[in-house]
Amino acid sequence: MSPGDDAGQTRTRLPEGGGDPYGGARRGGRSSSRSLVTVVGVVVLLIAAIAFANRGGGDSAAEEGGGDSPKSAATAPSGEKPVKAESAGIPSGYAHDRQGAESAAANYAVALGSAEMFSKARRDVILQSIIVPARVADFEETLDRAYTPEFNKNVGLTDDGTAPKGFTFVSRTSPIGTKVTSSSADAATVEVWCSGLLGLAGESSTNPVTNSWFTITMQLQWTTDDWKIVTHSQKDGPTPVPGDKRASSADEMAKAVEEYGGFTYAR
Repeated sequence: MSPGDDAGQTRTRLPEGGGDPYGGARRGGRSSSRSLVTVVGVVVLLIAAIAFANRGGGDSAAEEGGGDSPKSAATAPSGEKPVKAESAGIPSGYAHDRQGAESAAANYAVALGSAEMFSKARRDVILQSIIVPARVADFEETLDRAYTPEFNKNVGLTDDGTAPKGFTFVSRTSPIGTKVTSSSADAATVEVWCSGLLGLAGESSTNPVTNSWFTITMQLQWTTDDWKIVTHSQKDGPTPVPGDKRASSADEMAKAVEEYGGFTYAR
């Protein structure tokens, strides 16, 4: 996705009457501020709007028969032990097989879509942990040009990427499922279907936490005894029909983000 691509919007019906829990900003709005947050959300959630240098590179992996049609029990437990090790707080030490590649892609999606990406120091550590060594410098340079003080302000953050006093910044990605579309002994292309949250939780927030759906495609390479990212791209959807549920208050959302931790994904 290029920076000029249109981003999809998720609409949630708010209760009729009473106060708006997000200070008057409704999720289905078409205001300039909401449009900006939607675009920014796509960038933050797995850096979809950033054109990585040398993205093409070709895919040398061999196509597998039936790769586009996962088995009926695709999400059933495999019996494989989940990863035990961590690198910079990110699960590492994946199995050298299809399942290991899927687990790596899911966990890397979570890391790239986290609020930690707004910190230069933390972002560099994440990239050094999950990108093939030869591509780290390219990723760092590209993201340094994207995560600027102006960019942070557009999201509602301070210049250094932290949330203003009284607000909780939410940027979280949750993989729903994975699919290997091609693989060979030391390479795999994996699609990860995800749901994401982005926004500022706070009583006077004009950028409330919103939800989006997207699919990430990662080309992975087996290097230094683990799966690492070579290229990365994203597209919108599949997006389910929004449920007719009341939007939570800013306090409820902030409390949930602080109390509910994320997961380690392993098949």
